[in-house]
Amino acid sequence: MLKGISPLISPELLAILARMGHGDEIVLADAHFPGETFNDRIIRADGLRIPDLLKAILPLFELDAYVPAPLIMMAAVEGDELDPAVEESYMKSILITNPDIPAIERIDRFDFYERAKNAFAVVMTGETAKYGNIILKKGVTPVE
Repeated sequence: MLKGISPLISPELLAILARMGHGDEIVLADAHFPGETFNDRIIRADGLRIPDLLKAILPLFELDAYVPAPLIMMAAVEGDELDPAVEESYMKSILITNPDIPAIERIDRFDFYERAKNAFAVVMTGETAKYGNIILKKGVTPVE
Protein backbone atom coordinates (compact mmCIF):
# COMPACT_ATOMS: atom_id res chain seq x y z
CA MET A 1 0.00 0.00 0.00
CA LEU A 2 1.20 3.51 -0.77
CA LYS A 3 0.64 6.70 1.18
CA GLY A 4 -1.70 9.18 -0.46
CA ILE A 5 -3.12 6.66 -2.94
CA SER A 6 -6.52 5.12 -2.32
CA PRO A 7 -6.50 1.37 -1.65
CA LEU A 8 -9.15 1.16 -4.39
CA ILE A 9 -6.41 1.81 -6.93
CA SER A 10 -4.85 -1.55 -7.80
CA PRO A 11 -1.20 -1.76 -8.89
CA GLU A 12 -2.42 -2.51 -12.45
CA LEU A 13 -4.70 0.53 -12.51
CA LEU A 14 -1.98 2.76 -11.08
CA ALA A 15 0.40 1.62 -13.84
CA ILE A 16 -2.22 2.29 -16.53
CA LEU A 17 -2.96 5.79 -15.19
CA ALA A 18 0.76 6.58 -15.10
CA ARG A 19 1.35 5.31 -18.65
CA MET A 20 -1.50 7.32 -20.19
CA GLY A 21 -0.62 10.49 -22.06
CA HIS A 22 -2.46 13.72 -22.81
CA GLY A 23 -5.59 12.98 -24.83
CA ASP A 24 -5.70 9.29 -23.94
CA GLU A 25 -9.04 7.99 -22.70
CA ILE A 26 -9.94 5.45 -20.06
CA VAL A 27 -13.37 3.84 -19.74
CA LEU A 28 -14.81 3.13 -16.31
CA ALA A 29 -17.30 0.48 -17.35
CA ASP A 30 -20.30 -0.85 -15.52
CA ALA A 31 -20.62 -4.57 -14.84
CA HIS A 32 -22.81 -5.03 -17.94
CA PHE A 33 -20.36 -3.48 -20.43
CA PRO A 34 -18.76 -5.84 -22.98
CA GLY A 35 -15.26 -4.52 -22.31
CA GLU A 36 -13.40 -7.63 -23.49
CA THR A 37 -15.19 -7.33 -26.83
CA PHE A 38 -13.92 -3.82 -27.48
CA ASN A 39 -10.48 -3.49 -25.91
CA ASP A 40 -7.50 -5.74 -25.20
CA ARG A 41 -6.33 -3.74 -22.18
CA ILE A 42 -8.80 -4.63 -19.42
CA ILE A 43 -8.34 -3.87 -15.72
CA ARG A 44 -10.62 -5.68 -13.27
CA ALA A 45 -12.16 -3.67 -10.45
CA ASP A 46 -14.97 -6.07 -9.61
CA GLY A 47 -17.09 -5.05 -6.66
CA LEU A 48 -16.12 -1.38 -6.87
CA ARG A 49 -18.63 1.33 -7.69
CA ILE A 50 -17.74 4.03 -10.20
CA PRO A 51 -18.37 7.02 -7.86
CA ASP A 52 -15.83 5.52 -5.43
CA LEU A 53 -13.31 4.92 -8.22
CA LEU A 54 -13.76 8.49 -9.46
CA LYS A 55 -12.93 9.77 -5.95
CA ALA A 56 -9.81 7.57 -5.93
CA ILE A 57 -8.62 8.29 -9.50
CA LEU A 58 -9.25 12.00 -9.95
CA PRO A 59 -6.76 13.27 -7.32
CA LEU A 60 -4.11 11.51 -9.46
CA PHE A 61 -5.47 12.25 -12.92
CA GLU A 62 -5.74 15.60 -14.71
CA LEU A 63 -8.80 15.87 -16.95
CA ASP A 64 -8.24 17.42 -20.39
CA ALA A 65 -8.82 21.16 -20.26
CA TYR A 66 -8.37 21.55 -24.05
CA VAL A 67 -11.54 19.75 -25.14
CA PRO A 68 -15.16 20.80 -24.65
CA ALA A 69 -16.04 17.54 -22.86
CA PRO A 70 -13.39 15.51 -21.02
CA LEU A 71 -16.19 13.37 -19.53
CA ILE A 72 -18.38 11.25 -21.80
CA MET A 73 -21.27 8.94 -20.98
CA MET A 74 -23.60 6.84 -23.09
CA ALA A 75 -26.95 8.31 -24.12
CA ALA A 76 -30.06 6.22 -23.58
CA VAL A 77 -31.16 4.00 -26.42
CA GLU A 78 -34.49 5.03 -27.94
CA GLY A 79 -37.27 3.85 -25.62
CA ASP A 80 -35.01 3.80 -22.52
CA GLU A 81 -34.70 6.49 -19.89
CA LEU A 82 -31.64 7.62 -17.99
CA ASP A 83 -31.68 7.66 -14.20
CA PRO A 84 -30.44 11.18 -13.34
CA ALA A 85 -29.18 9.90 -9.98
CA VAL A 86 -26.36 8.03 -11.77
CA GLU A 87 -24.84 11.15 -13.33
CA GLU A 88 -25.49 13.11 -10.13
CA SER A 89 -23.52 10.58 -8.07
CA TYR A 90 -20.65 10.69 -10.57
CA MET A 91 -20.60 14.50 -10.62
CA LYS A 92 -20.57 14.61 -6.81
CA SER A 93 -17.33 12.58 -6.90
CA ILE A 94 -15.87 14.51 -9.85
CA LEU A 95 -16.54 17.97 -8.41
CA ILE A 96 -14.39 17.24 -5.35
CA THR A 97 -11.24 17.67 -7.44
CA ASN A 98 -12.66 19.37 -10.56
CA PRO A 99 -15.10 22.08 -9.44
CA ASP A 100 -15.10 23.89 -12.82
CA ILE A 101 -15.45 20.86 -15.08
CA PRO A 102 -17.82 21.15 -18.08
CA ALA A 103 -21.00 19.09 -18.15
CA ILE A 104 -20.80 15.42 -19.09
CA GLU A 105 -21.33 14.86 -22.82
CA ARG A 106 -23.74 12.07 -23.83
CA ILE A 107 -23.07 10.12 -27.01
CA ASP A 108 -24.83 7.35 -28.91
CA ARG A 109 -24.24 3.77 -27.72
CA PHE A 110 -22.35 2.74 -30.86
CA ASP A 111 -20.22 5.89 -30.79
CA PHE A 112 -19.40 5.03 -27.17
CA TYR A 113 -18.35 1.53 -28.27
CA GLU A 114 -16.03 3.06 -30.89
CA ARG A 115 -14.45 5.25 -28.22
CA ALA A 116 -14.00 2.17 -26.03
CA LYS A 117 -12.19 0.40 -28.90
CA ASN A 118 -9.73 3.28 -29.12
CA ALA A 119 -9.42 3.88 -25.38
CA PHE A 120 -6.11 3.33 -23.62
CA ALA A 121 -7.85 0.88 -21.28
CA VAL A 122 -11.21 -0.27 -19.95
CA VAL A 123 -11.74 -0.72 -16.22
CA MET A 124 -14.45 -3.31 -15.56
CA THR A 125 -16.17 -2.35 -12.30
CA GLY A 126 -18.93 -3.78 -10.17
CA GLU A 127 -21.18 -0.82 -11.02
CA THR A 128 -24.73 -2.04 -11.67
CA ALA A 129 -26.35 1.25 -12.66
CA LYS A 130 -27.85 1.13 -16.15
CA TYR A 131 -25.91 3.41 -18.54
CA GLY A 132 -23.23 3.68 -15.84
CA ASN A 133 -20.21 3.79 -18.17
CA ILE A 134 -18.04 6.91 -18.27
CA ILE A 135 -14.99 7.90 -20.29
CA LEU A 136 -12.29 10.14 -18.81
CA LYS A 137 -9.97 12.02 -21.18
CA LYS A 138 -6.58 12.65 -19.63
CA GLY A 139 -5.09 16.12 -19.71
CA VAL A 140 -1.64 17.58 -19.12
CA THR A 141 -0.43 17.04 -15.59
CA PRO A 142 0.63 20.40 -14.17
CA VAL A 143 4.29 20.77 -13.21
CA GLU A 144 4.83 22.35 -9.84
